Order: sequence, then C-alpha cells, then structure tokens
Amino acid sequence: MHSDPRPIGVFDSGIGGLTVLRHLLRLMPGEDFVYLGDTARVPYGNKSAETVRLYASQCADFLLRHDVKMIVVACNTASALALDMLRSHHSIPVLGVIEPAAGEAVRLTRSGSIGVIGTRATINSESYLKAISDVAGDRPIAIHSRPCPLLVPLVEEGWVDAPATRLIAEEYVRPLRQAGIDTLVLGCTHYPILAPVLQDLLPNVALVDCGECAAHQAMQLLEPHGESGHVPRLSLYVTDNTPAFTSLASTFLGRRVDEPVRVSLDGPQPVGRG
Repeated sequence: MHSDPRPIGVFDSGIGGLTVLRHLLRLMPGEDFVYLGDTARVPYGNKSAETVRLYASQCADFLLRHDVKMIVVACNTASALALDMLRSHHSIPVLGVIEPAAGEAVRLTRSGSIGVIGTRATINSESYLKAISDVAGDRPIAIHSRPCPLLVPLVEEGWVDAPATRLIAEEYVRPLRQAGIDTLVLGCTHYPILAPVLQDLLPNVALVDCGECAAHQAMQLLEPHGESGHVPRLSLYVTDNTPAFTSLASTFLGRRVDEPVRVSLDGPQPVGRG
C-alpha cells in the first residue's frame, strides 16, 4: 500500500532545481512530484536575505496548495537563507540541499581538505562552512570556498562543452587544486551539468552533487514509498515560461517534459495539470 499518496513539492529560483528533481525521480519512482521554478524572479543569488525569504515563503505556500507531504528546497541560496524560517512555519518536512551535501563531503574526504563552489550569496552566507564544521565536529577540516558566478549563465546558454566554459571553470578551480582539496561540493544545482568538465579539471577529486545528497535524504525520510504499478505524475509550474525552459528542462531532467503551467505567486494561484 502507498503509505501517503500526497505529492512531494520541490521549488527552485529557476531551472537548476530540476537536477535535484532528476535524482528524486530516479530514487523514488513511485512518488508524485510538483515542481515550481520561480523563473520570473531568478536569480536569487543576488537578492537580499529578506527578499529570498519572502520568495521562498511564497513558493512554499504555492506547493502547500497542492497538499504536498514534503518540501525540498532545491536551491542553495534559499537553503542557505530561508530553510530555518520555512521549517519554523510548516509542520511537514522541509529539506534543503546544504546539510546533506555537507555530511557527504565530510564522509568522503580523506585529507580533510574540502572545496565548495557556489553563487556569491551561497558562499557569502558561509552556510556550507557552518554545516561542514558542524558535521566534522572535532575532526580537523580545511574548507576552501569559491564563488563562481559565471557558471550558471554558461549552463543556461547551453555552452556546457564550449572551450570558453572550460577556461572559466579552470580559473575558478585552480586555487582549489592548489589548496590540495580532495573533495569538491557542487554548491549550486546547475553545476552537476558541468560535472564532466569539473572532473576533468580535478581528476583526483570527489565531486559532491548537493541535489543527489538531498534526494537520498528525502528517500530515507519517506520509506516505504510508492506502490507496485503506480504511474508517477510530474506537474511543472513556472512563474515565467521562458522560451528555453522546456528544452533546458529536458536536458536537466534527462527526459522529455511537457510545457509547464505558468502561475503567479502574488495573486490567485491556479492548480492545474503540468
């Protein structure tokens, strides 16, 4: 029997969270999902903490209108700045992407030297620094953080294999390589798309996909999940249906997707099929 047939809600400032959703779909094929991309207000990475908390609250409220049983904040910036607020306001589980990735990074590192890359807001929040330090406890850990603001637009432009992307990525990771890291946290949900490039530049470094780590935590919380023969339903919503969304969503999810439903988070919010 399906223990709780309600869907799982996932939100992000845009499309990057679809890499998190991809892992959720893979690990929990018996679950239904509602995804909201706040594409009209992306990126969150250059917004104030107060604004990010407001946007995150509106996204969570939208998902709750779909009677979700869990919310996955598939955005590093929102996880860094709004997770505690969301947890204090909602009784259902609210998961972020930072804590699970921090735990995995500490588990994987052999030398105790960990790199973290992300947006300026994520890095400046020092959320990974705090989370990794909390997990490590008394174990000596050196954390080397680098904001990489140009990587997201390169991914969204589809320049994953472009020489320019490799050159820019090399500039970002060179100091981390020189610092001797053996583990790198991809602290932005766009970055897993660049994992082949990053792994080539850092061949002996373990890459930590924050979305995959969050998906594993969600699966552990909800076990047992799904039922035999259940056909999962995926509903996609956006606040601005940009022309490139569907093609990028297919790339991020690794599967064809239907056109998303456009919604407003400020006024009446329709609940329709994605």
